[in-house]
Parts: sequence; structure tokens; C-alpha cells
Amino acid sequence: QVQLVESGGGLVQAGGSLRLACAASGRTFSLYKMAWFRQAPGKAREFVAVISRSGVNTNSQDSVKGRFTISRDNAKNMLYLQMSSLKPEDTAVYYCAADGSGGFSLRIQINEYAYWGQGTLVTVSS
Repeated sequence: QVQLVESGGGLVQAGGSLRLACAASGRTFSLYKMAWFRQAPGKAREFVAVISRSGVNTNSQDSVKGRFTISRDNAKNMLYLQMSSLKPEDTAVYYCAADGSGGFSLRIQINEYAYWGQGTLVTVSS
């Protein structure tokens, strides 16, 4: 098992930047493909970005491409989401999640992730 704790959320003005972090503990972090999801008020949780075990391969949803960057530091057991050019519609609770399945496919469905953090709130004001 892996335990995940997010941090770095807060209030930021539109156009600003934030970096979210996710600290992992437990089983070897580098065994997991990792992802960020978010849930806006009154909406379903949605995929944001995913990264391979090595960190070489990533994917993200179209609405954040060019603005958000997912990265990881396996030596520090850390996952990051650098967010820039933030918009009010980015307001949400952001969750990191771990996928311990085999293979190399980068999954984007919520039910494919077995481990979740508690979330960190990002609020973008207009």
C-alpha cells in the first residue's frame, strides 16, 4: 500500500500560479503510476494529469495543457503539479492518486486508481 498526502493548495488570483505537492509513504513510490484529479463544487471528480513510473511520459486533459505540468521525484517520494495561468474554473479540490497496476498505459479513469490522498483545495478568484 501507499499513503498519499497533498499540500500546496490555497487562494490565488486568476493568472497566478501554484505548485501542489503529494508526499507518498509506504510501498516503493517508483512502482506506481501517479495522477492528479480534481473535483469542483457540485461536479464530478475529473482527471487532470498522469505520469509514468519513471516520469518520462505524461498526459493531461486538454483544458490544462500548456498551463499545468505534472512531475515526480522518485528519490524524494514526491509528486508535483505546477499550475500556471490559473482560471476561476480551475477552482476545485485536487487529489493525487496512485495506480499500482502493471503495464505502461497511463490511466485516466477514477476507478482505476486504488490509492488516494485527502485532497487540497485550490481557489482561483477572478
